[in-house]
Amino acid sequence: MQYMILIYEPEDGYAGAAGEATLMEIVARHTALAEDLEARGVLQGGGGLQETSTATTIVTKDGRQTLHDGPFAETREHLGGYYLVDVADLDAALEIARRVPVIDGGKVEVRPLADY
Repeated sequence: MQYMILIYEPEDGYAGAAGEATLMEIVARHTALAEDLEARGVLQGGGGLQETSTATTIVTKDGRQTLHDGPFAETREHLGGYYLVDVADLDAALEIARRVPVIDGGKVEVRPLADY
């Protein structure tokens, strides 16, 4: 079964010189995790996302579409990246999600892909 592992972190979590050093450590840990998942044959895809200031959202209302700069949700956290894995069950996906490196205050969400 395929699961999306979504990574949410505080928007300003990597600010400043200390944040940059933390980012490099977190990226190294993500690289190691991705290599392990790939070697196990469960990694289907994944990647990091640029900051929310680069987002554009299309809103549909009353049959009309409008474009908006930024993400849809106004939050202090942002979707920073994701993994797509194909594993036996939710327990296996949660085992992987627990290994996802995040900074203090970060969250990792696990959701199965819809099977239409």
